Formats: sequence, C-alpha cells, structure tokens
Amino acid sequence: MLWLCALAPSAALAQSQQGQLSPQLARRIDADVGAVLGRTQVPGAVVEVIAHGHVVYQKAYGLRDLARRLPARVDTHYEIGSITKQFTAAAIVQLQEAGKLDLDARLATYLPDAPHAGEVTLRQLLTHTSGLPEYLDGPDIEQEATRPASFDQLMARIAGKPLDFPPGSRWAYDNTGYILLGRVIEVVSHESYDHYIHAHLLAPAGMTDTFTIADEARVPGMAVGYRRVDRKVEPAPTISASFGWSAGYLVSTLDDLEKWNRALTGGRIVSPKGYALMTTTTMTPRGDAEYGFGLFVDSVEDQPRIGHTGGSFGFTTANEYFPRQDVRIIAFTNQVDTPEPGEVLTTAVFNDLFPDIAAAATRPAPGEDPAVSARARAVFAQVQGGPQDASNFTPKLNAKLTAGLQQRLATAWSVYGQPESFIFRGRRTAGDVTWFDYLVGFGPGNLLKFGIGLDSAGKVASLSFG
Repeated sequence: MLWLCALAPSAALAQSQQGQLSPQLARRIDADVGAVLGRTQVPGAVVEVIAHGHVVYQKAYGLRDLARRLPARVDTHYEIGSITKQFTAAAIVQLQEAGKLDLDARLATYLPDAPHAGEVTLRQLLTHTSGLPEYLDGPDIEQEATRPASFDQLMARIAGKPLDFPPGSRWAYDNTGYILLGRVIEVVSHESYDHYIHAHLLAPAGMTDTFTIADEARVPGMAVGYRRVDRKVEPAPTISASFGWSAGYLVSTLDDLEKWNRALTGGRIVSPKGYALMTTTTMTPRGDAEYGFGLFVDSVEDQPRIGHTGGSFGFTTANEYFPRQDVRIIAFTNQVDTPEPGEVLTTAVFNDLFPDIAAAATRPAPGEDPAVSARARAVFAQVQGGPQDASNFTPKLNAKLTAGLQQRLATAWSVYGQPESFIFRGRRTAGDVTWFDYLVGFGPGNLLKFGIGLDSAGKVASLSFG
C-alpha cells in the first residue's frame, strides 16, 4: 500500500516544469529547511531535488561566510567529506573490471607492508567489514588532521594496534579502509590518486567544478566551514587534503555532484554490472550491514534509499537517491553537528515531497500504555541530562550509566534539544525483558529511535537507541 502511495506524488513531480515545484510545496520545503537551520544554527545550506532525471527544486539558504555576510548560492562550493568514498569505490570497481585487481584478494597482494594486510581483503575494505582500527581516532586528531601527512604517516596511526573484530564478522564504519584503497589505486594504476580521480572519474562525468580541499583558497565562492562550541557557532579548522585524502577530500557543487550521479548510474564510470555490485548490500553473520561499496543501501520512512553522507570539521552533506520514487535529494551545509544537518535536510525534504509516506512511517502503533510512555519520556529526559533518579533502573544498568554511559549519551543527545514528539512504535519481548519502542521527534527530518526494556519487576533493564 505504501508503494501505491508513493506513485501519486512522484507522478506529480514528473509533471512539474523543470526547475519548479508547486508554490505550496516549495513553501513547505522552505519552511522546513528554515526550521532545521534554525534548530541546528547552521549558517547556510543548498538543497536540490531531482525527479525522474529533471531538477525540480534548487535553492540556497543563509550565509556561506558569516564574517563577510556573504549569502550562500546554488553554485557555492562545499567540502563533501565521505561522499568522496563513492569515487574511491568506483575507481576500485573500474580497475577490477579492467582485470587489474581482484576484490577478494588479500590487501597484501598490493600493499604487503600495510597493517594487517594478510588478514583483510579489498572487498572488506570497501564494505567496512575489515575490523581495522580507525586512523581518525585519538585525542590529537583535530590538531594532527590539519597538517599534511604522507600515506606512511597515516598508517603509523594504526600500526601495532589489533583488529577491532575478525574480518568479515560484522560491520563498523571505518575511514582507514578507504585510505588503504586510495593507495591500492595508485599501486595498480601507476598513477597518483589525484590524477586517477580526475582523469578517470571527474573528466568522464564532465565535472569541471569539483576540486580538493587543497584547492579551497583558489575556489571562488567557497563556503566557510563552522562548528558549534558551547552552543556558539565558530569557524572550524580545515582538515588537510592529504589527511582526509581518499576517504574524504573532495569539494564540489550541487550541479557537479549531480553530474557524478548521472555518470555513475548511467554506465559512464563503471558498467551496469559494476554499479549493481556497488549497490548490493553486504551481509555479515550479524545480519544486513546496509552498505555496499562506498554507498549506504538502507531505508528511510520504510522506503529504500541509496546514497552517502559526508562530514568534515566544518561541513555536512548528503547525496540520497530513493529508487522507488525515482527522486534524488542533495543537501550541503557549512556546519558539522549531530545529527548531521545534511541528512536531516534530505529526510525533511523527502517527507515534504511524500507526506503520505511520512505519515504512515510515523503513525503510532496500537496498544500504547500511557503510563509506560510517560516513563519512557522521563527516562529519555533523564539520560539527556535531566535530574538523575537511580530508582528507575536495575542496579546493573545504573552501574553502566554512572560508569560513563549516561555522560556519553547526554553529550550525544543534548544537541537534539527538547523532543517535539514521542511516538509509540510497538512492544516486543526478548528473553525476560519487555521492550517498548518509540520514535523521538526533534523537528522536520529529525527522528531518533529509542526504546526502554523493562524487567519482570518493572525496572528499566536496558536502553536501545540509534
């Protein structure tokens, strides 16, 4: 039934003139984008909607430079962060299709001296299932990441560290694997990563307006990146191009990224079979990882979604395709935050385009117990940083909270602000714990899954979130 609901709004989009939505729909999007930017204090953003291959909405909001009061424009350049991983993954698939590498070969085949090279495969690097430690971890990361670094210096950050888990046993997002893939591209192609990307990806896609972080000073109209510190917005440091490199160093515009999307999906970068490989989700012993090669293969509002987000010290971006509706939404922002404003914007715009789908996905489940829901709200407020009440929890969970879990959750959740909605989504039983699941809403496009598990005595024995 949801699929049928998707058809009518999508058909309406297809009938709109290129570059236009109905005034009512455009106003709705404007209002929700404004609400997201206001709530997150994002200085500026650009948003684009492509329906059935046609740009039907493109608009800039706010400022690209606070100090100089320069407005954002639809051709403003933004760091796109980890969206770069699509390019790295596509380059690996290109080389595989040319017979120059084997996706299931051990990394040692190409980089014998790399950490854990004999234990992990290229496919595991592509799908974030290698278990390699994260090179971006560490208390010194902000200072170190602003300095130029060689590949060997990046690898030195993880040298001697054990794997986080046996390769292939589970999924965990990891930038290290994509740095290693960048070096594999160089070894196999006998070209620098930068030259390979420009010659074999950007040029065939017609992307003349895409650069790297190293070019920012020479890029006209480059946005300034910001971050929030103690609820105040300040300029963010800039990661070095050689530090982010093949995991996240590209700078682009809305139109240029859409050129990439058309080229990648249209067979000009990899074959249709290669693109199908990139968009096939990875299965692990723990289940569906919801990730292919450089692309998340997941869902939002119970609708399939293929894409990637990007984040750097001062930017968040999202490039999301909804195959059932044949709609793509791109959003760039010049502030880093949690949750990522880029993804919040694409979700908010999707909900505006398809309100019936959004309503169905957030419809309260039957059988809600008002008393339990009130308790769940109180627990959420407590964990978010409100007054502490240990009597709510079992001794075991209370010990975890006081040992640091509550502080970590408070740090992560305090930026969301006060919930605007608390939607009951169902009840389930796991062992001797009864779970009550909710969607906590914080304005347009911003929902957090949250649940409390009650034991037989009615104490909160566990929390779920994510």
